[in-house]
Amino acid sequence: MRKKHIVFKYMLGEMLPPFGVTLLVFALIFLMTRMLQLTDYVVNFRVGLGHVMMLLMYSMPFFLIFVIPMSTMMAVLLTFLRMSSDNEITALKAAGWSLYSLLPPVLAFCTAAALLTASMSFIGLPWGRMAAKELLIDVARQNVEIGLKERSFERTFKNVVLYVGSVDVESRTLHHVFIEDRRDKQLSSTIMASTGRIIPSDGDDIWQLRLNDGVIVRADRKKSSMFTVNFDSYDFNLNLGTALGARDGEKDEEEMYFKELLTFVKRYNKKDDRYYLALLEVHKKFSIPFSCIVLGLAAVPLGIVSRSARRSFGVALGLGLFLLYYLLLSAGWVFGEAGKYPPMIGMWVPNLVIGAMGGFSLVRMAKDRPVALFAWFQNKARILSGKWGGGKEAAAKS
Repeated sequence: MRKKHIVFKYMLGEMLPPFGVTLLVFALIFLMTRMLQLTDYVVNFRVGLGHVMMLLMYSMPFFLIFVIPMSTMMAVLLTFLRMSSDNEITALKAAGWSLYSLLPPVLAFCTAAALLTASMSFIGLPWGRMAAKELLIDVARQNVEIGLKERSFERTFKNVVLYVGSVDVESRTLHHVFIEDRRDKQLSSTIMASTGRIIPSDGDDIWQLRLNDGVIVRADRKKSSMFTVNFDSYDFNLNLGTALGARDGEKDEEEMYFKELLTFVKRYNKKDDRYYLALLEVHKKFSIPFSCIVLGLAAVPLGIVSRSARRSFGVALGLGLFLLYYLLLSAGWVFGEAGKYPPMIGMWVPNLVIGAMGGFSLVRMAKDRPVALFAWFQNKARILSGKWGGGKEAAAKS
């Protein structure tokens, strides 16, 4: 019993460092993808650094939901890859340990990662989404131009398309403004103005867009008529709360806690995109945390089979496995949202496929039998490595 405790503790200690390093690396990659947008907020819109850091913190749960399973898989893979390369697996087998007897610490580690991912999915994600929207609303009240991009059609506001040619941040003036208003089902309006200025309201989330020197073209669909109005000054109201998901507004699927999702699914009558998205979100809260266990167990045979190859080969196999999982998950999301098949299938098929592959490989490895697919990849890797090495030697001689 004491020997088992020592081995299990040793393996858990080996898995923690690569897990932390992988999390850190992907956190930096995530930060780099947001750097341009964050720099734009700070430099052009004078958003405080504190607000920027808070937005980053609020977006981390969404990011961690996908990174934790990948970090778990890489931690298990690198641990078994190192133990195999140093013949520690061979020594343990000689001492009477089977491959199955080495799985309890892996299961414990993967289960802990699954619980961490579940906490991000059930609690962190809706909290982060809502907190980010609350912060954006507060920031927008002080920097009303932050959500407007020059020379692009903004569809942030429901049934309203807004185009701004340029924004003068110093004077907070909009130039060459174009608006298409379809909030009235019977009467649609197209507004063009030379300049405009956004005036926020202190009491609510209504923006007042004061337009100058423009024209309004209105079309009455019921009467099939059209008329034009020229103006020197015109006030156009925009609901910021509706656009960003205000406190009293309707939440989207990622902003709902689990109980809210279940209530929404039960009460929603239409089986449209919104219904299927909610169902996908329900199953995603379980399937992605469970993928920590599936990917972690599948990484065990990958680490062992790569002992005779370079470490980069094992890492490449692991990344390929996660890429396969992510592609299956993305396909399941797309087809599930379209209603092509039940959302449950779309969210759980990736786990079933990876689990079947990993389980088959694990059983073969436990019986010291080769896995044909791994052998094929190893053979191709040796051929490519030989060609690359031969090319280097030839270049060195010349």
